[in-house]
Amino acid sequence: MAKSLCSKSEAGFSLAEVLVATGIMVTALVSLAQLFALSTQSNTVARDTTFSTVLAEQKLEQLRALTWGFDSIGLPLTDTTTNTAVTPETPAGGTGLSPSPATALQENTPGYVDYLDRWGAIIGGGVAVPPAGTVYIRRWSIEPLPTNPNNTLIIQVLVTRLIDRGVANAGNVSRLADEARVITVKTRKAQ
Repeated sequence: MAKSLCSKSEAGFSLAEVLVATGIMVTALVSLAQLFALSTQSNTVARDTTFSTVLAEQKLEQLRALTWGFDSIGLPLTDTTTNTAVTPETPAGGTGLSPSPATALQENTPGYVDYLDRWGAIIGGGVAVPPAGTVYIRRWSIEPLPTNPNNTLIIQVLVTRLIDRGVANAGNVSRLADEARVITVKTRKAQ
């Protein structure tokens, strides 16, 4: 009988080496899966934040387009009746650029809120209770600048999802993860 001699290169792997290699590979795959899940979640939040920002900018531009200036003889003109909480906006029945209550960003204040579906279309506004199909709530506040109240307004728009915002609705209007809050200043200009 002939003996078969194995060289070191033909010896193969021991069970311990296979287990260690498998453990390293499983650990790497689990880490990659967690990284994939985390990046998917981050992309979703970024998409929602971007969409909320677009909705906030739309309302901000709509409010900035309202009359806030001077007439031909220098008297101030202010639109205080346009209803921007409905589509299409109407020239009467709304609040226009009237100063809002102090809590307009914390709660649904008629005249300073509108409700949007998942595509951003207005489905209601001007009431405190969101209609069926509401996904986004868009609230805005208008306040005179304390140092120049007759000629300068601070306009803020906050877009949130229809969720319980917890302490954010109890006076703290800071922006949460997938929300948008934009602020601008509007000053009177000669017409």
